[in-house]
Amino acid sequence: MTSLTRTPAWRALADHRDALAGISIRALFERDPERAARFSLDAAGLFVDYSKNPVDADTIARLVALAREAGVDKHRDAMFAGERINRTEQRAVLHVALRDRSGAQRIVDGVDHVDVWPQVAAVLARMRTFSDAVRSGAWRGHTGREITDVVNIGIGGSDLGPKMVCEALKPYAHERLTMHFVSNVDGADIAEVLKRANPETTLFIVSSKTFTTRETLANAHTARAWLLASGAPEAAIAKHFAAVSTNADAVATFGIDTANMFEFWDWVGGRYSLWSAIGLPIAIMAGMDAFEQLLDGAHAMDRHFADAPLERNLPVLLAMIGIWHQNFLGATSQLIAPYDNYLHRLPAYLQQLDMESNGKSVTLGGERVDYATGPVIWGEPGTNGQHAFFQLLHQGTAIIPTDFIVCMRPHHTLDAHHDILVANCFAQSEALMNGSRSVDEPHRNFEGNRPTNTICIDMLDPASLGALIALYEHKVFVQGVVWQINSFDQWGVELGKKLAVAIERELAAPGPVSSHDGSTNQLINRYNARRRAAT
Repeated sequence: MTSLTRTPAWRALADHRDALAGISIRALFERDPERAARFSLDAAGLFVDYSKNPVDADTIARLVALAREAGVDKHRDAMFAGERINRTEQRAVLHVALRDRSGAQRIVDGVDHVDVWPQVAAVLARMRTFSDAVRSGAWRGHTGREITDVVNIGIGGSDLGPKMVCEALKPYAHERLTMHFVSNVDGADIAEVLKRANPETTLFIVSSKTFTTRETLANAHTARAWLLASGAPEAAIAKHFAAVSTNADAVATFGIDTANMFEFWDWVGGRYSLWSAIGLPIAIMAGMDAFEQLLDGAHAMDRHFADAPLERNLPVLLAMIGIWHQNFLGATSQLIAPYDNYLHRLPAYLQQLDMESNGKSVTLGGERVDYATGPVIWGEPGTNGQHAFFQLLHQGTAIIPTDFIVCMRPHHTLDAHHDILVANCFAQSEALMNGSRSVDEPHRNFEGNRPTNTICIDMLDPASLGALIALYEHKVFVQGVVWQINSFDQWGVELGKKLAVAIERELAAPGPVSSHDGSTNQLINRYNARRRAAT
């Protein structure tokens, strides 16, 4: 595998960076009155203006040449064909099949000739039956009362995806149902939920592919004990628990009726799993019709990604502009700033999507990279950020590319509020680009030339949300291909979890622990001493 930094396309971009140095984004607009239209694109119901970036037509052409040289189109086609592109785990990556409801044949591995659509369709049908029963009140707790609270117990992709979508689609929420999400093994997380819930009217969804995830099972057993402590019989567990898993034996041992176990497959990665039965909380909260519209919106972006030429392909363009910022202009992080409060969990979701996917330093060829890979992803709703960290964006020493996300129409009728919100969004990108000079008061200087994208959504509905999420998924994929890394494994999360198992056994040890480094020994012994003193 040729080192990325020695490829002709990479060297051409390095030369171009030097030629473009000193030319501001504002100057690029002055050169081209039609720049905004040339550097904007509509796809799958989204409008993206990427004109406020330090790129010209030559930059885009060279970036697309790098994508083509890296084989982005070939890797994309291999993913859609169900090939085992996750090489370290020997798995296909076929979450796109979950949102293609056309019934078209989808083959896993390209060798076994297994059409996954009948399996996907069967699970979707069961999700509809179950979610409809909960929403209609036909599904009742062990005392005959309707369900009022639904608690999703999961972690990572089994939590971040469905939680983000449920928050984003609150305008579509069932009026009787309150959704809760428990992920942290910190007992405070589940304790606060159980304080507000009624054992007679609460439904728990335990999401764990193997049904062995340590944090998830700890919370699930706490929920189970809480239900039984209320006086419910063992048989009540079947009325108050469902599972999203593939381990039927473990689910049954827990007491969950396997008729209420919803499966997904090893070709569905955790951070891409909200489209699967992991999305059951979404179907319960917003309805199965809304869930299927979410799938349809994502599928529309899939088709755009699969069919559009690279130079007019939104995921490719955003990915390559991100590579331009990171690898050629020295940016190390990216801000996600949604100007829609319903999207307040989107930055946290994208943190996992991007940083777990591309936070890698070894290529597919087993060599250490000599260039930057995944950026730090962070963010908060925009107008709140304006009174906090936007100071650093405008006058700090770091250049932080920013994605602004804004909806043209709100779900509420407070039009004056929405005008203020949208005005602030557009003003911030303008200010970041143009800056401002003050001769007499240097502290009022704004250098400008700060890069931004603006993603416009007509209204935040299930379809547009699906398209938005899929846009970022494919962007991350493209960057992983160019960086020659595997975006679909996550070995970096394993070591700490393995060490935690050993340390857990040593907590409350009768004598001093000395099997670790000096700092870790000290921390364990201090904890043990404090716990003994409290008993």
